[in-house]
Amino acid sequence: MNADTHSTPAEHTANAHADSTHAAASHGAAHAEHGGHGSSHDVPPQEVFTHLLGELGDHHGFVLFGHVADLPIMMVDGGNFHAYANPHRMEEAGIFTMHKGHPVRKADLKPPQLDLSITNYVLFQWIAFVILAAIGMFVAGKYKKNPKKAPSGVQNMLETVVLYLRDEVVYANIHGDAGKRLLPYFITLFFSILLMNLFGLIPGAHTATGAIGVTAGLAIISFLVINYTAIRESGIGAWFAHLTGGAPWPMWPIMIPIEFMSLFIKPFVLTMRLFANMTAGHIVLLAFVGLIFFFKSIAVAPASVAFSVFIYFLELLAAFLQAYIFTMLTAVFTGMAIGDHAHDDHH
Repeated sequence: MNADTHSTPAEHTANAHADSTHAAASHGAAHAEHGGHGSSHDVPPQEVFTHLLGELGDHHGFVLFGHVADLPIMMVDGGNFHAYANPHRMEEAGIFTMHKGHPVRKADLKPPQLDLSITNYVLFQWIAFVILAAIGMFVAGKYKKNPKKAPSGVQNMLETVVLYLRDEVVYANIHGDAGKRLLPYFITLFFSILLMNLFGLIPGAHTATGAIGVTAGLAIISFLVINYTAIRESGIGAWFAHLTGGAPWPMWPIMIPIEFMSLFIKPFVLTMRLFANMTAGHIVLLAFVGLIFFFKSIAVAPASVAFSVFIYFLELLAAFLQAYIFTMLTAVFTGMAIGDHAHDDHH
């Protein structure tokens, strides 16, 4: 009897993940001769998990629904700009080669001065931004066309989320004009993280927030927003006074380093929380799928698929939850900074 006859939609989703993962492994093997992220077409069982987990990293090719594609490579080296359609074209040029998944100079195996290549994470960031902009323009156009008409469909869904973010996240933590000015930032922050998180649930796609560089970039922007807003609302004097923690001056040598470190601990926490949560779920999901290839037996497939489906839905919940937590914590930290600095300034 055909096993697909009684399969559920959730099992089809898990099977799609397994198929795309196997395709990604084959794609990596095809690039082994160029120093890519694969080693062979027939991966030994003991190397299956290492091979599959390697596909989570940032590299110059991606697999989407079984279709393999290479991404352009662009570099600045020796004062010159180099651009190639794909790693194969770069190899043919004879100046650079792929080493451990990254372009390096053939002569000394050193990386270029500046690597501007479009990697899988960069690509899916761009896709998320384009989709977000398209949805925003679509909804804005409907409002302009019929400003008095009750929202429906996507417009109604987005309005519900936006109003919740406005009332329960931004205005609840950042009072006054500061909250109104920062509202567009927080709305953009939430939906950008959410879209990047959700892309990781598409078979063969990649979660850009699974790259620590992406989460660090988001956290750095939050760091600038928090401190700029605090300085603008309370003044530079209150911002520096806050570094003393309100303690008497004999305690300043102790309090100032602690308060100064806390400024950077907050963005570090934002970075690691989002990165770790979005990476961990994919590692567990790939581990369950990898059991099928590790044992090379259909007997483990039912249990592997069942656990994969369970983790998949947990990942769907985490995609929304982590976007909300990052946005909420940024709003809380901003409100605390304004409140603390204003309190210090009052005294």
